[in-house]
Amino acid sequence: MTDWTRRDFMKAAGGTALASTLAAHPAAAVPSERVRHAVIGTGNQGQNHAEGFSRFPDCEVVAVCDVDPARRAEAAKALPNAARVEQFEDFRALLERKDIDSVSIATPDHWHTWVALAALKAGKHVYVEKPCSHNVREGEALVKAAAQSGKCVQHGTQGRSGKGIQDAVRFLREGNLGAVRAAKAINHQLREPIGREPDSDPPAGVNYDLWLGPAPKRPFSKNRWHYNWHWFWAYGGGDLVNDGIHQVDQARWGLGVGLPNAVSASSAQLFYRDDHETPDTQLLTFEYDQCHLIYEMRLWTDYPMEGHDNGVVFYGDKGILEIGRAGCSVTFIGQPKKKIGEGTDFAANIRNFLDCVKAGTPEKLNAPITEGHISATLCHLGNIASRVGRRLTFDAKTMACVSDDEANKLLGREYRSGYELPVV
Repeated sequence: MTDWTRRDFMKAAGGTALASTLAAHPAAAVPSERVRHAVIGTGNQGQNHAEGFSRFPDCEVVAVCDVDPARRAEAAKALPNAARVEQFEDFRALLERKDIDSVSIATPDHWHTWVALAALKAGKHVYVEKPCSHNVREGEALVKAAAQSGKCVQHGTQGRSGKGIQDAVRFLREGNLGAVRAAKAINHQLREPIGREPDSDPPAGVNYDLWLGPAPKRPFSKNRWHYNWHWFWAYGGGDLVNDGIHQVDQARWGLGVGLPNAVSASSAQLFYRDDHETPDTQLLTFEYDQCHLIYEMRLWTDYPMEGHDNGVVFYGDKGILEIGRAGCSVTFIGQPKKKIGEGTDFAANIRNFLDCVKAGTPEKLNAPITEGHISATLCHLGNIASRVGRRLTFDAKTMACVSDDEANKLLGREYRSGYELPVV
């Protein structure tokens, strides 16, 4: 990593730079009771952020940013204050606005930590979509920077703000299911093949070089563009870090565990015969002292196949507890299933973030970056085990795989010249 200076940005961005002042004091309440928010990355989830934040009367979305002019215009147009929303191509110019209190980051994954570090350096509070990092080393850097800044950094694992899931986790922690020795995080859904697309020119007006950013230089392709970038290692990590991270996070939360002792994997492309790099089928086992966390992914079956949507099943001495988007339920041995709560709540995660920004209380975040980093690390380790094809022993103290240079190399990445990870 290298120090990030205005001169570096002037060279890398052709004149656009970010004021690099980092607040050295703990986070304080914003000057007014209304949070001025900006959204960076305006794809599907970014537009959800823009609309979601704007629904709260004590928050105004004042700026949006995307390298695709059509997408940023669409996001701005949908807002109630559309005429006053400033649009940016380069997030670094947006961060120079002193009147912006907080930002959402909904870019492709390979930009998540990079933009979050830049935002913290500019003195902003951050809501970063999952996964918070493209690799383990980025997550470590972001956790450290968040602690130093004193700002609120909320992770996009919004299930942690869902009251039903909170109640279900409390139910487990109180011992109502007996000893729980295993949990299965299930991601089963149908994601259609993407086919094959040749390299081509990027769409008119798109700053494709900025989109690539820290990733290696490569020609444009429609299959490595909007949303499909998830399926390429340079930009994403497949559906494990895209959707499965929600289930991994909730399983880990319910079990009350952190980083694993070991990870084993079996993964393959059993369905896709196209440009995908990431697997469509994945089975992971995260080993802990007293329990196992199992992740099961298949992208060629639809949600109703097992009677519930993506979710988590906890296996206890007295029965099972299930968490899903449709809600939470418990089934004791010999008794019928009983619903005990609702599922995830995106709006509640935003509300919790705004409350903490206004009060200057990052310690009260429901999905703090410290927890987001651990769940993202599990996903990264699962992908690394899949790619190297063997069981990994993990040392949480050194944050490295034991005696495995090949695996450890994948804990970080090389950055394109001019886009080295900022140091905060």
